[in-house]
Amino acid sequence: MIKEILPSSVVAVDTFDDIPHAMLFPEEEVVIERSVEKRRKEFITARACARRALGLLGRPPAPILPGPRGEPRWPMGVVGSITHCAGYRGVVLGESTGVVTIGIDAEPDEELPFGVLEAIALPAELAQVDRLRAAHPEVCWDRLLFCAKEAVYKAWFPLTNRWLSFENALVTLDPAGTFSARLLVPGAMVEGQVLKSFTGRWLARRGLLATAIVRAAGRRPGHLQEATQWSAPSKSAANRTADSGDRSRTTSL
Repeated sequence: MIKEILPSSVVAVDTFDDIPHAMLFPEEEVVIERSVEKRRKEFITARACARRALGLLGRPPAPILPGPRGEPRWPMGVVGSITHCAGYRGVVLGESTGVVTIGIDAEPDEELPFGVLEAIALPAELAQVDRLRAAHPEVCWDRLLFCAKEAVYKAWFPLTNRWLSFENALVTLDPAGTFSARLLVPGAMVEGQVLKSFTGRWLARRGLLATAIVRAAGRRPGHLQEATQWSAPSKSAANRTADSGDRSRTTSL
């Protein structure tokens, strides 16, 4: 699903079902040895997707362990991002020679739990969500805002190794299937320039929302490499799955 909003410079593997018996490396098994079944399934399936994606890059299987903030630690020369929500797991990877950072997120296309939008949105974003709801009620814009902010954080963290609060980025959503994020705190130096913004794409499909940021190497901050093919977003009538919008913020999954 997420391939539809990605440039050709990256590879993606996703699934709507868990892969419960996929192989884990011993050091990965240690990470989840005391985890509940839900977490084990998420972790195992995400690692299975990650290893398939590594294969698409021509790389051998490797353990994907979490860092201090939960961020996935990829093999040398690989950049990537992992996401999961109820009914979906996805991984996007690229070679660091062509891609600087990647941030993806997936969410159920449902309204956020009460009070979450006010906790994550700036005043301008609240007004934007109201306008979009009135003009395009087929999409849950509050959840899409959350989804875009999660992708921004996942793209930001590998470049800065710093926390980014929800209020530290002003996100603008475009009904045509794109979004932008203006950083409201000093960014990192990326290829000799200060990182000031990101641009990304979003998709509504099968009762899910997906967002993706791919920052190509050798391009100005905030510039998204164009995909060779892209489909405009659409919304499925499939049954939606619930996922709490107030989970703790980590970059990994």
